[in-house]
Amino acid sequence: MDYKINKAIRVLVIGDIMVDHYIYGNCNRISPEAPVPVVEITKESYTLGGAGNVLKNLIAFQSQANIVAVVGEDDNASIVFNELASINIAKQGVITDPNRCTIMKTRVLVSNHQLIRLDREVATPLLPQKEQEMLAYLKDHIMQHDIVLLSDYDKGLLTPVLLNGIFAICRENNIKTIVDPKGDSFSKYKGANIIKPNKKEAIVASGINITDTESLTAACVKISETTGCDSVVITMSEAGMAMFTDGKLTVIPTRALGVIDVTGAGDTVSASLGVALASGYSLYDACNFANHAAAVVVSKVGSATATVDEVNKQVILG
Repeated sequence: MDYKINKAIRVLVIGDIMVDHYIYGNCNRISPEAPVPVVEITKESYTLGGAGNVLKNLIAFQSQANIVAVVGEDDNASIVFNELASINIAKQGVITDPNRCTIMKTRVLVSNHQLIRLDREVATPLLPQKEQEMLAYLKDHIMQHDIVLLSDYDKGLLTPVLLNGIFAICRENNIKTIVDPKGDSFSKYKGANIIKPNKKEAIVASGINITDTESLTAACVKISETTGCDSVVITMSEAGMAMFTDGKLTVIPTRALGVIDVTGAGDTVSASLGVALASGYSLYDACNFANHAAAVVVSKVGSATATVDEVNKQVILG
């Protein structure tokens, strides 16, 4: 199949946006002050992470995208706004909250190996005032979009109240929602159309150890019952992807030819499913597209993205 993504589709991402900060350097000595390595910095870079990585994948597919998120009232928020501007994403849906900090993950790399990661974040639940501010924005702009992707990194943004409001608004306007979930209970996602956990998340949320087709089906049934969703899609790394819809399980084998780095593959799957479904493909074909897109990005280093041309080449190879 030669996939064609409708460039006119409009995708809204709602979730935890963050800054991925990379510090690169050389390490040739131990500090005289303590038994720790001394890194001589050679360069630094900043890029969008979390829900921002979903945005980058959507842009790589040449889709139109927007985001609803929260940042702090700090210098790192400026980095988020600058990065959004660089990919032509409007910042109007990004709410500023002085009680939070902009999430930043700083990684120190030496010879392409991560030495340490430093996280700056506030993961307390979003205040009711900010929840209502976001829901008001969503009500005013929902009809400008064809599908909504929720990217939950469990950083306090997607509270049960906010999620309930999002699902109500989307269903009222016949807008499909896809959730990349987090946490040990998926009941807060009740009302979503598609739930897309990875295998580990599905095991934790369902309480069922997935070891074979029978247990995989049982986990999907449990998640479906808990959330009332239409479909469950579980990514399973080298075992491929499982799709559970209309009471039927379908497993799509992995398409990866070589795995270098799995960072951000889940974000790629979310974006791929969203653009394929919004372009009119069936869930099976959308999962197949996402499976091939994931195969492309895991063959690259870092939080990579895939283009439609790359996916179609992967389809031919697969």
